[in-house]
Amino acid sequence: MTDSSPAPLRAAVSGAGWYGAQSHIPTLAALPGVRLDGVCRLGAAELARVAGHFGFAFAAEDYRAVLDRRPDIVVVSTPHHLHHAQVRDALDAGAHVLCEKPMTLDPAEAWDLVARARAARRHLLVANGYQYLPQVDVLRAAIRGGAIGEIETAQVTFISATRNVFHGAEGQQSWKTTFFRPERGTWQDPARGGGFAYGQMSHAIALLCWLTGLLPVSVSAQTFRRDAVDLGVAASVAFAGGAVGSLTGAATMPQGSRALMRIFLGGREGTLLAEFDRDSCEIRREDGTQRRFDLAPGDWIYHCRGPIEALAALARGADPARTQSPGETGATTVATIAALLASAAAGGAARPVRRAEAPP
Repeated sequence: MTDSSPAPLRAAVSGAGWYGAQSHIPTLAALPGVRLDGVCRLGAAELARVAGHFGFAFAAEDYRAVLDRRPDIVVVSTPHHLHHAQVRDALDAGAHVLCEKPMTLDPAEAWDLVARARAARRHLLVANGYQYLPQVDVLRAAIRGGAIGEIETAQVTFISATRNVFHGAEGQQSWKTTFFRPERGTWQDPARGGGFAYGQMSHAIALLCWLTGLLPVSVSAQTFRRDAVDLGVAASVAFAGGAVGSLTGAATMPQGSRALMRIFLGGREGTLLAEFDRDSCEIRREDGTQRRFDLAPGDWIYHCRGPIEALAALARGADPARTQSPGETGATTVATIAALLASAAAGGAARPVRRAEAPP
C-alpha cells in the first residue's frame, strides 16, 4: 500500500531577524505539511541559534545557498532595500514568495517583481496581515459590490506605537522578550526605507487600495521628521476616476496600546466607517438602511499569520482568490509612498504615482 498524502512543502526563510523569528517562522512551523527546509540570516551565532531552535534542515548566511535547494515557498523578511534582489531570485528558483512590507523602496523594482511573478506563474504575496483578519474579505465584497455606490472620498488614518522603532536607541519594551532585537539601521536609516511611511503607512495604504480597488494617481504630502526620519505623514491623494482622499498617520500611540486604524469611505449612495482598533464597521445608506458587521472583541487585533497560511495554500493549488495581499497591491503601495515622500521633499508639490507598464 502506497502513501497517497502529498509531499510536504519545503519552506525557506531569508531574513530570520526580529519579525521573521517572532512571527513568520513560528507560523510556518505550525502549518501541517510544511517542512522548514532552509534559513538565512547574517551572523553565524544567530543563524545557528534560529536554525537549531526551529529545526531547519539547512542554514546559510548567503540566501542563494538556501535557494539552491529549490524550496517550494520562500518568505523574504530581510531589510527593505534587499527585497527586490531576493524576491527576484526566489521567483527565478521556482518558488512562490511572500515578501515583507514594504515590497521594495523603488516603484520600478516593485512592478518588476509583479511582472516576473506573472511570467513565472508563481504567486507573489506581501505581508499585509490586515487583509486576512475576520470579515475583511466580506467588507471588501460589500464595498466592491456597491454597498455605498461609487466612491467619491476615501480617508485612512493609522496611529501606531512605533516611535521607539523609528527614533532613538531605547527600542520597544516588547523587544526585551523577542527572539532577536531589530537592527536600528533597518528602521532608522531613510536611505534604507527607515521611517513611518514605509514601515507603517504601507499597511494602511495597502488595506485601503485592496478593499476599494481605488488607484492613487497623484499625491501631495508633508511629513513630520526627527533626525531626518519621518514619524508622521499627512497627504492628499487623487485617485483614478475622480475620487479624492487623505492618508494620515503617526508613530505617536503609547507603547502597549493597540494601533488605531480607521477607514472612512463616502460614496454616492452611502458611507462606511471601519474602525479596526474598535472591532467595528458600519455602513449607512441614503435609503435609510444600516449594516453592522458581525465582529467579536479582538477580531481585528493585528497579526500576520494570514499571509503565511495563504502562501502555503496557494502553493498547494488553492483558489487564487486567497491572494488577499497580492503583489499588485504591494507595488501600488510602494509607488504611493514613493510619491508621498517625493512630494514632501518638494514642499508639498503634487507628485505622480508610478503605475506598471502595460503587459505584452
